[in-house]
Amino acid sequence: MTVQQIADRLVELCRTGEFDQCYHELFAADADAYEMPGFPDNHTKGVEALLAKSKGFAEKTEAFYGFSISDPIIEGNTFAVGMMIDMQEKGKDRAKSHEICAYVVKDGKIVSEHFVYAM
Repeated sequence: MTVQQIADRLVELCRTGEFDQCYHELFAADADAYEMPGFPDNHTKGVEALLAKSKGFAEKTEAFYGFSISDPIIEGNTFAVGMMIDMQEKGKDRAKSHEICAYVVKDGKIVSEHFVYAM
């Protein structure tokens, strides 16, 4: 797959709520994910760990009100999308978060994802 095809497929899967399918289908087995510095466990390595992180996120969610993802911007072997999540974590108030998600592609698979947001 080309970078454009990978980016378009990621957006398609996210827009239909198939977040874990992104990891199964588009990510390299040893892919890295980086949250903002200061975020607990801000580096995750490997698809199995990424899936576990996704499961943990779902388990701490009290209510999910909305999600949106922009069309991708492609540059060389990288692409970025904007995301908005409107949710309530267990024991917390409802909140919207906005972030930029940047992805690096190598040999037809995503090898890293980086999330940028206000802390």
